[in-house]
Amino acid sequence: MEAPFLYTVLESLTEGVFTVDKDWNITSFNRAAEKITGIGRQEAIAKKCWEIFHASICKRGCALKKTINTLGSVLDMKINIKNKQGKTIPVSISTAVLKDWQGKVVGGVETFRDLSAIESLKKEIAQQYTFKDIIGKNHKMQDLFKILPDIAQSNSTVLIHGASGTGKELFARAIHDLSPRENGPFVVVNCGALPDTLLESELFGYVRGAFTDAKQDKSGRFSLANEGTIFLDEIGDISPSVQVKLLRVLQDSTYEPLGSNKTLRANARIITATNRDLLELIRKESFRDDMYYRISVVRIDLPLLSERMDDIPLLVDHFIEKFNALTGKKISGVSDEVMERFMNYDFPGNIREMENIIEHAFVLCRGDILELKYLPKSMQGYQREKTTSPSSLSEKNLQETEAELIKQTLQKYYGHRGWTARGLGIHKTTLWRKMKKYGMEHKSYDSFG
Repeated sequence: MEAPFLYTVLESLTEGVFTVDKDWNITSFNRAAEKITGIGRQEAIAKKCWEIFHASICKRGCALKKTINTLGSVLDMKINIKNKQGKTIPVSISTAVLKDWQGKVVGGVETFRDLSAIESLKKEIAQQYTFKDIIGKNHKMQDLFKILPDIAQSNSTVLIHGASGTGKELFARAIHDLSPRENGPFVVVNCGALPDTLLESELFGYVRGAFTDAKQDKSGRFSLANEGTIFLDEIGDISPSVQVKLLRVLQDSTYEPLGSNKTLRANARIITATNRDLLELIRKESFRDDMYYRISVVRIDLPLLSERMDDIPLLVDHFIEKFNALTGKKISGVSDEVMERFMNYDFPGNIREMENIIEHAFVLCRGDILELKYLPKSMQGYQREKTTSPSSLSEKNLQETEAELIKQTLQKYYGHRGWTARGLGIHKTTLWRKMKKYGMEHKSYDSFG
């Protein structure tokens, strides 16, 4: 290929391209590289590459250095560089060695693609489906997102009902953060973890001499939550005797510390949560009906993860980002087999179980994709039990759900298959295969590339 023709090709690319010699001096710098960095070709030529890019990997882990030393290419690595104005630009880089006509290595070439628009779009979509730290595009979650601000602005007691792992504390924190009490404390009490005597002293505090080990006065959680919010988790586990004392706080906002005859006033928003059927406990006479009606002025029912399967790709992406940040790894997604397993799994432990599964896979994964072999053994061999229940998903319904999810995600990412694949946590080739399977090879999608 003649040099003028090669120059024309490089100048027509939308990706930035530059080359270096073996001393890391820049020897060429195309037009797209100038546009992305804001640095002119004449300014870049003969400079060290790290003097131009100030990339997050320049000091350690330089991709070009690794490529030249090992002759192994780097593909689609996401890093940050800084432009001429000092602004951080997210880019995706690929590298290869440069050889002369005799096959001798004379330097390296790096291409880089500006991901700013993609990252901006991802953030916009993430904001649309994120409420505080709660993630959900499912209509049940979206309905809850709409009413949470109104609930937060009131001072009414709230009962959050949901199975273990559905995020009850996250919702309680969101209500607190959106409320006029946001600058006050948020105090959590796990009622199910404490015996009656300890729970009572934890809630209301005690005075010196109230019991054998009470050497000095101690404030209770209601006192600590003053002008803030107190979150009473597992409220269904408290005994009738503690219910009586808590009922007084609910009725007139007063209580007495253990061993004291002094009445104190509670100034805390009360939010409770349980995974138990309180109405059934009332029928069994283990939970007071007047207590129930006091704590459930506003009731929020959280859906199971199995009832919001369309949220699974979003949650997978969220937890991958979380564990990448915690571990320093750069895992880009899950394999097609893993996503399929997730979409077929019942998740009895709900979101907490999903998080634990992904964390388990992170520990074992040495590549950039979470594969089936990295999941817990119970997940690797899992098969959904066949049932005749009308509520169970048939294979046809599951495929319809998957097709609709792909269609919606394509629409959200404006038909861009690369962005859609990342949003779903699958490979681009897997997305293409599924689009073919569901007859989505339409020109309206193809035009987005």
